[in-house]
Amino acid sequence: MPLKLPLGIQTFSEIREDGYHYVDKTARIHELVTSAKVSFLSRPRRFGKSLLCSTLGALFEGKRDLFKGLAIDSLPLEWKKHPVIHIALNSGDFSKDSEVLESILHNILLNTANGFDIELRGDVVSVRFSNLILDLHNQFGEKVAVIIDEYDKPLLDSIDKKDIHDAIRSALKGFYGVLKASDEHLKFVFLTGVTKFSKVSIFSDLNNLTDLSLNPRYADICGITQEELEENFKEEIEECSRGTGVSASLNDQSGKRGTEKYLAKLKRFYNGYRFSEKPLTVYNPFGLLHHFNSEGKFIPYWYESGTPTFLIKLIKQQNINVLNLEKKVLSYDDFRKFDSENMDAVPVLYQSGYLTIIGYNEKRGTYNLGYPNDEVRTSFASSLADLYIHIKNDEKTPFVLKLIDSLEAGEVDNFVEALRPFYNNIPYDEASKVESYYELIFLLTLRMLGVYCEAQVHTAIGRIDAVLKVDDFVYVVEFKANGTAEEALQQINDKNYALSYNEQGKKIVKLGIEFDKEKRNIGRWVVGEFA
Repeated sequence: MPLKLPLGIQTFSEIREDGYHYVDKTARIHELVTSAKVSFLSRPRRFGKSLLCSTLGALFEGKRDLFKGLAIDSLPLEWKKHPVIHIALNSGDFSKDSEVLESILHNILLNTANGFDIELRGDVVSVRFSNLILDLHNQFGEKVAVIIDEYDKPLLDSIDKKDIHDAIRSALKGFYGVLKASDEHLKFVFLTGVTKFSKVSIFSDLNNLTDLSLNPRYADICGITQEELEENFKEEIEECSRGTGVSASLNDQSGKRGTEKYLAKLKRFYNGYRFSEKPLTVYNPFGLLHHFNSEGKFIPYWYESGTPTFLIKLIKQQNINVLNLEKKVLSYDDFRKFDSENMDAVPVLYQSGYLTIIGYNEKRGTYNLGYPNDEVRTSFASSLADLYIHIKNDEKTPFVLKLIDSLEAGEVDNFVEALRPFYNNIPYDEASKVESYYELIFLLTLRMLGVYCEAQVHTAIGRIDAVLKVDDFVYVVEFKANGTAEEALQQINDKNYALSYNEQGKKIVKLGIEFDKEKRNIGRWVVGEFA
């Protein structure tokens, strides 16, 4: 019988007491609480940060019964009961008024004080926070654990409203600054968020802060590894594999093949998030649990739970070449430079989960970024396409079906004809742009439809404009906006672009496309021989 899935449940005690399934992360949590006093972890939204905070809270509250049977129960640990202040800022809209922050912080501190039957003292919220830490330590004789979940949500909510944002930043500066002044009264401090703002004093004042965000030891403290998936969700995997139409019983060979095929697709669609130089990737738990709950439907659950409107605007403002988002390279310091007054879109795309680490150059200390999986690649391309592609939704479906069917069947003429509507209504001021603009629309169209495609693929003697891959075909494509389709095809032949794909067991289609600037659409095209 499949396990009870904790959909939408972020409270550790509820998961354990009500029999929901818990993927055991407590061995990693043991490392955290025994090695760092003040630490910070950045992870994308809906990645299990709130559950991690709740688990830490239960641990410091000494609720050992909740941990029976988990890894930490057999590890050396002082199970003392400490007062815990748990500040969760993941609710509330901070975009309209900076006073919302003070109101929410006051209510959290007041409720905490009432829970310990002590009086909350002070006129301003930072003083109340300081006094609460002091009074809890004095009354209970044990140092205080402070856990702050989504510390940066007020800053992110207000990031495009300067006056409100500046007021919130100033308020948080004073509030978080309390932690350093209260060090002698604190047992443990843990903060989570999506980003690490460089101008919030907590990161400059707390000189003992340990940033775990890129630490290989904690690369899997949030998220689900492939090993954890296959160990913890065997029944769900079998049930969803059966839904593919292939017997999922592991007692026969066809069942094994069906399960392997299903797991490979699951990995391509939901896995791929990597948070250090260590080549370990994880699944986003939100998408994975919803996938199992829907009997194996491959839907972009995580992506649809929040739209990256702000990031799309930022990409356009900074004129970032979206064709090369999968080829960005950052240094360690680049991840730490998040400043609302001088924001770089690429580190934010990583921290938000739209890009992830796909490679690490140890000699240079640099990180290669790319899309984590098919869910993000396809969905993000669709969001980007809204900026450039103007085909109406009610007209899109027939062209989409024709495009995909033709591509998979190797019917090149039908495929290119089906592409033409996606170029309709290109603005006049865009028509004079270089071929990269037309190439952009071509690739975004295919990516938002889930077609595997690469842009600007480097070879030994040149650079291929685009490579598309489907089950039976590899398409090697060259574009010309200031030349002919024949010249595009000739370039493919002269530079042997197709040579790299001869051993993949697929038919190779060489395609030269000429763009017509006057019509602002695909003009002529020529197809080379099948290889």
